[in-house]
Amino acid sequence: MSEEEARHREKMARRKAVQDAEVASKTIEKGLLIVHTGPGKGKSTAAFGLALRMLGHGRRVGVVQFIKGAWGTGERDAFAAFGDLIAWHSMGEGFTWETQDRARDVAAAGRAWEKARAFLADPQVALVVLDELNIALRYDYLALDAVLAGFAARPAMQHVVVTGRNAKPALIEAADLVTEFGAVKHHFAAGVKAQQGIEF
Repeated sequence: MSEEEARHREKMARRKAVQDAEVASKTIEKGLLIVHTGPGKGKSTAAFGLALRMLGHGRRVGVVQFIKGAWGTGERDAFAAFGDLIAWHSMGEGFTWETQDRARDVAAAGRAWEKARAFLADPQVALVVLDELNIALRYDYLALDAVLAGFAARPAMQHVVVTGRNAKPALIEAADLVTEFGAVKHHFAAGVKAQQGIEF
């Protein structure tokens, strides 16, 4: 073994010892409240990645889409292959600038929250994905206090992931994990339209 290889091995052994100690110090197991927010693309996509991971372990997943309507998407079609392990509800009526009807949007958000509450009350549902809930909260279609109370009352081991821009500060405070998706560059700015397999 060369001197360089020996130094590298020693360095990595020290790093492994630190990492192992760090991992061993984490003893809490609990359901997480996860928030994906920010102006960048990929918030829902990341949430569906978590759903796929949970399904891969044979655990049940509930999805409620608060803004997006019932148009076909690749992820929804793909998840259908998991049968009863996943329940998917697209409850929105499209983006707020499309409906231009606040009362209709509030009513749709209320119906979506009722579906979400059913998932949040079911200990057999391991992961609840609340897609674009942040948008409904931003426009005050739902009462933030009621949503936070629903999260607090859920089964202890149930995970929840909330997506959408402009997460409310109180939701960020309540969350266990918050990831801000940044917008560095987006193909829409160059005139590229939404494409199958990328946006839907």
